[in-house]
Amino acid sequence: MGTAMLNGGVRVETTSKLDIRHEQPSVEQYLALRKEAGLSEMSVEGAAIGLPRSIFAVTLYEENNLIGMGRVIGDGGCFFQVTDIAVKPSHQGQGLGKLIIREIREFLNTVPDKAYVSLIADGEASKLYAQYGFESVMPRSQGMFLRR
Repeated sequence: MGTAMLNGGVRVETTSKLDIRHEQPSVEQYLALRKEAGLSEMSVEGAAIGLPRSIFAVTLYEENNLIGMGRVIGDGGCFFQVTDIAVKPSHQGQGLGKLIIREIREFLNTVPDKAYVSLIADGEASKLYAQYGFESVMPRSQGMFLRR
């Protein structure tokens, strides 16, 4: 495995055929992977606005094809949200979700003390996130959303 810094300070790790990049995907790649991984649909407009505002992003590429991603969004000081964790179905079950969460967790170790980090876990994904220190907020709190 090798590590290199690209222009703009983007870290890239290369294994035999997997590139781990700390950069957001393109709008097209993002929307396609969300759809393929079964996540809710987002608009081109929303993705074009939101992706550059990521606080942290990790993307996994195999032969320059996006196969996994995850992002952290928030205000950069007090509140952070882990979102967009996705792995192509053809690559699931190979530990790539763990790799994405591990990269995100390393970033989260650098945020200010007492910052609130949240995420919404779909189905059995809560078991994965618990391995990295995330805890359920139920019954003290309940996650809610407003869809536009």
